[in-house]
Amino acid sequence: METFLQQIINGLVLGSMYALVALGYTMVYGIINLINFAHGEILMVGALVSWTVVSALADTGLPGWALMLVALLCAIVVCTLLNFAVERIAYRPLRNAPRLAPLITAMGMSLLLQTLAMIVWKPNPKPFPLLLPSVAIDLGGPVITVTQILILVITVIILGGLLWLVNHTKLGRAMRATAENPRVAGLMGVKPDVVISATFVIGAALAAVAGLMWAANYGTVQHSMGFMPGLKAFTAAVLGGIGNLAGAMLGGVVLGLIEAIGAGYLGDLTGGVLGSHYADIFAFVALILVLTLRPSGLLGERVADRA
Repeated sequence: METFLQQIINGLVLGSMYALVALGYTMVYGIINLINFAHGEILMVGALVSWTVVSALADTGLPGWALMLVALLCAIVVCTLLNFAVERIAYRPLRNAPRLAPLITAMGMSLLLQTLAMIVWKPNPKPFPLLLPSVAIDLGGPVITVTQILILVITVIILGGLLWLVNHTKLGRAMRATAENPRVAGLMGVKPDVVISATFVIGAALAAVAGLMWAANYGTVQHSMGFMPGLKAFTAAVLGGIGNLAGAMLGGVVLGLIEAIGAGYLGDLTGGVLGSHYADIFAFVALILVLTLRPSGLLGERVADRA
């Protein structure tokens, strides 16, 4: 039971990070029906920028929480500007092109960002400094670190804030109107290009937060680190119902729990043949099952509420 509860905690932390990235996928898809496969690389850039800032300020004497806050702000600025440029340069000219063209462009942009990051930051993995107390808090068997608590709290706050933005603000109404019908929204005074750019910017900010969380939780960063979290987050978005904000959140948490619990018991289930590093099996088996049994995802896509 102790192992199970520990894996529940690990799964919630992992699922929180997946959910933040999955929201970026689902928001963009909800408005322009594009799968932005370069989104995982935005997470990677956020993590590497955070590492750069923390390393540069390491000798200033600032406390760890202050270093993390400064690094987060810098990562958000860089990632939002980068994703804004990606949308303007790579996706906007192809908005009326056949759907395969932007999809291939997104894959190419992912490879381009990886290569540029490898040139700028070099290919070797880099240890991410420990910014918060490493002491584990005992919950009567299972343990949780301060970093993991912070990840859970920040994720809940961000998800609540995003739902409020989409459902109760002028920008949120414009996003829903653009998702419903961009041409009609334009006739009503909404500027679809501005709304689409804002969606990419918001998604990039969420990915930057997830990148710092990932780096702080796992303690290492490198140019290729965005591929697997990006792929898992896309899986989470599909699992919950891509185009649905609540679905992306649910999909991220469910996928994190499946992966963590699977990793905890995979060795026992296979008699020691497979170890916890094969936990990716569970994530993609879950995706196959959902696509086979319920292609629209757990919550399905509600077109009128797409954002």
